[in-house]
Amino acid sequence: MTRDAAGRLPSAVNRQKWRRRSATVAIIGVVLYALVDVVLQFLPPHYSPISDAESNLAVGPFGWVMNLNFLGRAVLCVAAVVALALTQRPRPLRPDRLLGTGLVLFLLGGASSAILAFFATDVNASHSSTLQTQSTTGVIHLVVASCGFIVTLLAISLLTLWLHRRLVLPRVLPWAIAFTALTLVGLLLVVASSLWTPGIIGLAERMALVGILGWTLAVSAGIRNVD
Repeated sequence: MTRDAAGRLPSAVNRQKWRRRSATVAIIGVVLYALVDVVLQFLPPHYSPISDAESNLAVGPFGWVMNLNFLGRAVLCVAAVVALALTQRPRPLRPDRLLGTGLVLFLLGGASSAILAFFATDVNASHSSTLQTQSTTGVIHLVVASCGFIVTLLAISLLTLWLHRRLVLPRVLPWAIAFTALTLVGLLLVVASSLWTPGIIGLAERMALVGILGWTLAVSAGIRNVD
């Protein structure tokens, strides 16, 4: 069978190409998602990044842009999952349950983001974010968003453990641990702020989101640089 200049089989070459392409898509997706979030903060009705949940950006004259961003987050999650799946050794003797479970949960987290695009959150006249809902769509949005954050935290925790146990991307591991910890702290602050200080719930949620996006960016960049 013909090999390339580095002695690799065509199947290995194709695997590397798809791995790098998927990682690149994930990286671009993270960057675009963050940029859109930042731009929307400066557009009417000028929600506060401190007190208003990110989902509020999907309510208003430019809400359709945020809904597209939610769909984009689902796409980047799929790309990151493909890149990670292609990082493991081909045809392992037995399925890696740790990796498999983490990837499935990560996909569910991405799916939850896509669902958010079709169920708007409830925003009251003062734009305050207190996790209070007044409509069926608002309830669905809150439940899906909450479950999405939780399953994604579980996903990156399992995948970070997989990176550690399988000695995959050792240079990325410290970043993966740090961003996983940031996600956990952010979600704990979301719970705390919803109970005692609703005025900072937007900041707490964004901390968790930075953790998730940062984890995805760091791991995807590490995969992208693997030969």
